Order: sequence, then structure tokens, then C-alpha cells
Amino acid sequence: MAQALWTPSPDRVQAEPIFAFAQRYCADAVSAADLDYARLHQWSVAEPEAFWSAIWEFGEVAATQRGDHVLEDGDRFPGARWFPDARLNYAANLLRHEGQETALIGLLEDGRTRRLSRDDLRSQVAAAASGLRALGVKPGDRVAGFLPNIPETVIAMLATASIGALWSSCSPDFGVNGVIDRFGQIAPRVLIAADGYLYNGKRCDSLERLVSIVDAIDSIEAVYVVPLLSVSPELGPIRSSRPWSELIAENPEPLQFAALPFDHPLFVMYSSGTTGVPKCIVHGAGGTLLQHIKEHRLQVGLRPGDVLFYFTTCGWMMWNWLASGLASGATVMLYDGSPFAGNGELLIDAIEREGISIFGTSARFLASLQKAGIRPAEGRRLSSLRSVLSTGSPLSPESYDYVYREFKADLNLASISGGTDILSCFVGGVPTRPVYRGEIQGAGLGMDVQIWNEVGEATREEKGELVCTRPFPCCPTGFWDDPDGRRFHDAYFAHWPGVWAHGDYGEHTARDGFIIHGRSDAVLNPGGVRIGTAEIYRQVERIPEIQDSVVIGQPWDDDVRVVLFVVLAAGQSLDDELARAIRRTIRENATPRHVPAKIVQVEDVPRTISGKIVELAVRKVVLGEAVKNTDALANPEALEFFRDREELMA
Repeated sequence: MAQALWTPSPDRVQAEPIFAFAQRYCADAVSAADLDYARLHQWSVAEPEAFWSAIWEFGEVAATQRGDHVLEDGDRFPGARWFPDARLNYAANLLRHEGQETALIGLLEDGRTRRLSRDDLRSQVAAAASGLRALGVKPGDRVAGFLPNIPETVIAMLATASIGALWSSCSPDFGVNGVIDRFGQIAPRVLIAADGYLYNGKRCDSLERLVSIVDAIDSIEAVYVVPLLSVSPELGPIRSSRPWSELIAENPEPLQFAALPFDHPLFVMYSSGTTGVPKCIVHGAGGTLLQHIKEHRLQVGLRPGDVLFYFTTCGWMMWNWLASGLASGATVMLYDGSPFAGNGELLIDAIEREGISIFGTSARFLASLQKAGIRPAEGRRLSSLRSVLSTGSPLSPESYDYVYREFKADLNLASISGGTDILSCFVGGVPTRPVYRGEIQGAGLGMDVQIWNEVGEATREEKGELVCTRPFPCCPTGFWDDPDGRRFHDAYFAHWPGVWAHGDYGEHTARDGFIIHGRSDAVLNPGGVRIGTAEIYRQVERIPEIQDSVVIGQPWDDDVRVVLFVVLAAGQSLDDELARAIRRTIRENATPRHVPAKIVQVEDVPRTISGKIVELAVRKVVLGEAVKNTDALANPEALEFFRDREELMA
């Protein structure tokens, strides 16, 4: 039986907020200094009204009223209604803490750092909200952000939410068409942007793209520009543009929070948009708030006074998740720039300097640190660090080893998985459970997550589809411009009526953990055997000569063959010896069916702006099909490396 890489001590278990929660609301799951998470989880899904009421109370949700009803139409999925009588405001909950404690830390790639106290943040949100109200912004209107991850982005979002308008954002590395494809669908009245951003040592101007974006979206009545590259950006060519300072009224009204229904729309998020126009996913305020409080406090162990960090852009759902940490009394640290700035050590230095408690990143970042030979604990104590979170793609077993070897032996390494679709996680951290190599610790509380086989039966230790069989409060309110809900239903509920099918291919382990093997639509099928792409990536990442990779299935001879594309480290070439080593590693650690029929060297792998590999786009190029909306890619030029490859003609 595999040994745990980390097991929390009894003292640590007792110190976790989830332990206090269980003592208070589900005493049957607690004994001495131990917590039976399986029992707690079973209660949370069997008694949803009691569980989500407990989250409301434990999270000290601020509301003008909660009402007596917790769940109506609980047998409808979609269609269940949570807290139908409640009136609350998302921003009021994030801004309920006052004082001179630090609320936000903003760090840029060049080392510039800003700090806002809780009172500073409240004051600036009040000013921005006054400015928006002066423009006539009201509940239901849309405000869009084309912004880097800086304090003004959080301020603008909270000001928007305080009014009851909807916030939607794209990071400034999106191309013009990518922004128009998103914001053009929701018709924002106000656009807030920056004059540019810093990335990988370069100053990247946004003003030229702003001209095209504003000209293409007629609904935009006002544009406010935050100065980042210049003290006084030249705004003349941009229609209806003004400096950010003009949005901040000189004599702002006191903070005001519209009391709104639980499911009042809060955020519009977007699917990746690499295979068509992005879907506009609408998330409600109450469900987002409750789910994030639950995940932060119980699944991550966030406490008042902690410093919470996640490397993310404003175009990725983890930004919204990060901002919600304010509701738990944490200091939220923002960073904008390359994660590999300072030879990959800038963010590691920030852990030590800022006292980061929870450090969130991507599987790719950890794998890259390992291959670069970076040793975070060398010369650093990292005494504040309790947990490392990873998402974006499955975390390889080797990365688990690396974190415990080179970061710290006593921390909870939590691989988490969910998505933009639910603005949160289905499976993730359980800070009172051991960590096993390559496994996610468990299903999130209140989420009845199972792995189903092809006939819709729950299965253990076999691969299948990740589903959620009961309603949950953070289920989207729907898609934008989908009045009968048909597109929303078809996206998640068409395969099994009344059951959310997430589109992940995974496994429920004997230890009650989970392994995600990749996206269902990217699953390989050689000889009729389903193989998750992550199963191959886990083996390829073991090979030091390989820097990056992407794997697809190519139709061939009335079957499907596995094709592996590799980006090699500097000075390496794909000779017969390396190809044999790749195949041997995959065969010995997976199965012969995982071994690629073709291995092809390329110069780069295309990824979305949030860093996810776009296997479907690569497959389309290989098959000679058009890839739509390449503006959703961070490096669309990489697609050309896969076009008309002679190696794939035989």
C-alpha cells in the first residue's frame, strides 16, 4: 500500500476550521483529534439544507435577510432554488472587515509593490461606486474590465457588485477579436482598462487595441483607463475615454450595498472559445459567495489574517476565487507578470517576504520549477506556508515529490479541479486528510461527485466521467442570451438528465481520493480503449530532455493512433535513442496502449491565455480543419508547427 507523503498532526487537525465546523454541525464525524471526512461529506450531500445553512452561519454571511427557506424545487437539476427569500450583496461580504490591516498586496513583475488597508479598500470602492452610479449604472447593467491583476481591478469589481451590476473581465493579453467575442455578447455600458502591462521584461501597450475594441462595441458609453505604463496615457483616439482618476469622485457617497436576491447575477465568465464563440456563463452572487467561503475556510483552511495568493490573470476563474478570500478576513495578494520572472524565484521570494500562508499556482509552474532545478527552501524558511494549491491541469506524481522535497515537508499539497463552469471546484483539498502521490484528496463538501461508467453507474478504481448527481448553490444561473435554457441544458445535462456531466475523465480511488486523467473530449481511443491524455503527460514529464508536450489521437487505418508532440530542452534533439527512451518510460509506467505511434518534435505547444493545453485545436490543425477564435490562445502562432507535418502522412 502506498505511503502518504504527508499526514497532518493531531494538533494541526484540531486547528483546522473544518474541525471546528464538524464539531459544531456534524459531531458524529469528530472523535478526539480526528475527523472522519467521509462521514462529514456524506452528511453534507444527504442533508443539503442543513449543510448549506451551516455554511451560511459558520461563514457569518452578511445579509439584510436570510429567510426561512433554504431549498425550493430541490428535485430539479437544473432548476433548484437556494435561499429564495434571502437578500444580500457579494461586495458587502468582502468589505465587511474594517481597520488598518492589509487587505490587498499588489506586486508587479518589476518588483513594484502596493498595499491597501481594509479602510483604504472600502474608501476606494465607495469612490468608484459613486462614479459608476453617477453614470447611471444600475442593477443588471454590465461593467467590463480589460485589466491586469492589480488593485484597481478588485476595486472596480467590488464597486460594480455593490450596485448589483454584473462584472466581467479579460486579461490584457487577449487579442482584439478575443475581447470582442466576449464583451460584445454582453453589451457592457462601461469599460475599465489599463494603458498596458508588463510581461517577461517587456512593456506591452493596450491603448491601440482599446481603440478597436471600443469602436466595435456600441454599447460602451464610457471608458476609464488606469495608468500603469505611463503617468498620463494618451487617450485621445479612444472614444468616450477618461482617466481612472475621474471615476473616483472627490466627495464619494458612503459605501452602499444593494440588497439583492440570492441568485442575482454577479459575474459573466467565458468558456475558452477555441472551438467556437465563447459561451457566456452567468454566476449568481449568493452561490458564488457560499461556495467560495466553504472552499476557502473548510477545504483550504483559510483563516483571518492569512495571506492568500494564487497566480492568475483576470481572464481566469481563479481570479474571482482569489478575490473572494477577502470575505474570510484574509489578505489577498495580487501579482501581474510572468510567473517565471526573476529566474523563476520572484514568486518564491514573495512567499517569504509577504508571509504567504496559501500559495496557489499551476501544475505547469511546479513542473517548470523542477526542471529548472529551483529549490524554494534553499536559503528560505517558508515558515508561513501551510498549503500549496495546484490547478489548471493534473498534477504529476513527480511534482508531488518535488514539492515535499524542495518546498517543505510539513504542508498540505492540494491539487484542485473544477472550472469556469461552476467558478469553483468539484474535487480538491481536505486539510485533515493525508496526501498521496498523484491523488486529489477528496470531493468538495456539498458536492455529490461520482465517477460514472458508460451506462451511468458509479464506479471505484475504474476510469469514467466525473458527474455531480445533486444540485449545488454555485450552479450557474444559466448562459447569457439563452432564454429557454436549452444551450445550458445541452452543455451539462443532456447526457444524463438531472445529472451534471462535467466533461472530465477521472477515477475515484480506493482511498476516496480522485485522479483526473484529462478532458473527456480529448480522451484518446486507440483500439477502442479510452486513455486520458494526463496519463501520458505524467510519464513524459519524467523525462528531463522534454520541456513541454501535447498528445492527440489521429484517425488512422480505421482506428486511432496516439501522436505525441514534444518540445525539447535547449541543445536536445529527437534522435532514435531519445524516442526509444520516451516509449520505454511510457510503456513501463503506463501500458503498451499508451505508447505513441508517432513522436514529433515541435518548437512550441499552443495554450490558452490561462495556460491550458489546447489538444482539440492541435487535432483540428493536424486534420486540416480550421481553428476558430485563435485570439483565445496565448501563442496562436504555435499552431503552425502542427500543420502539414510529413511525419504524420505515413
